Amino acid sequence: MSPRLIEHMDDQSLIEGFADMLWMERGLSQNTLAAYQADLRDLAQWLRTTRGYGLLAAERADLLAYLASLSVQGYRARSSARRLSSLRQFYRHLHRRGLITLDPSARIDSPKLGRQLPDTLTEAEVEALLQAPDVADAEGQRDRTMLEVLYATGLRVSELVNLRAGQLSLNQGVVRIIGKGGRERLVPLGEEALAWLLAYLRSPRQEILSGRTSEFLFPTRRRDRMTRQGFWLLIKRYALQAGIGKPLSPHTLRHAFATHLLNHGADLRVVQLLLGHSDLSTTQIYTHVARERLKTLHAQHHPRG
Repeated sequence: MSPRLIEHMDDQSLIEGFADMLWMERGLSQNTLAAYQADLRDLAQWLRTTRGYGLLAAERADLLAYLASLSVQGYRARSSARRLSSLRQFYRHLHRRGLITLDPSARIDSPKLGRQLPDTLTEAEVEALLQAPDVADAEGQRDRTMLEVLYATGLRVSELVNLRAGQLSLNQGVVRIIGKGGRERLVPLGEEALAWLLAYLRSPRQEILSGRTSEFLFPTRRRDRMTRQGFWLLIKRYALQAGIGKPLSPHTLRHAFATHLLNHGADLRVVQLLLGHSDLSTTQIYTHVARERLKTLHAQHHPRG
């Protein structure tokens, strides 16, 4: 029986039900859930516009045509593969619930991906970025402390902006992080980041709060946490001040943290634990970054490079 014969729920209800399932069963973050929902709303709109029906009625040919439309719009293979992953999980969910009799995504191959090396910074570029904030100003000292903590720990930006004071153990010099999937890890802060944190907590944080309170370690003057987007704008501004012209991403300092550890001889499994990766293969990409760095150094400094 064709899935079109059993269409009886609106697209938004299906999407919200799927997001609720992901939250309850897998404990995904709100940012991840929002990305899944955005992917599915885009497909739903495309189906309504080009086919005249909704998500429950989609067949394999529809999904193939949708993916082809993404390519025409200039989406890269990696973006299309991520979108297909969202659709697969959604339609498997519908199939398990008995809302469709056939899974239209079941026989669709993922686009072939080349290994994409993450953007990173040299140690000199990181040093220039760290020194960019004006630490004579309370907010500048907060920003410098955030950058120091980010580079010292390799946290995700979302983990950094959501930090609470209770997650710090200043005596032990560690921070407790609840990462993806609710996995907990303890990450050392290092002497430099710890010193900046202690200085920030002594006075600048209270100045930013103007005598009020906030549960967040790095609040704005509105007492709320800084958003990921707000912190990303700060990084771009400070990179410009530091004369860093290469393209950056919100994870640039996380990538630099991992790459520089490996360049200095850290064990890959230790880096995996510090980053909070559930699978070692996710961490292994940084070994490629480190090897590329070694090749560059060899070419620059060896007489026959």
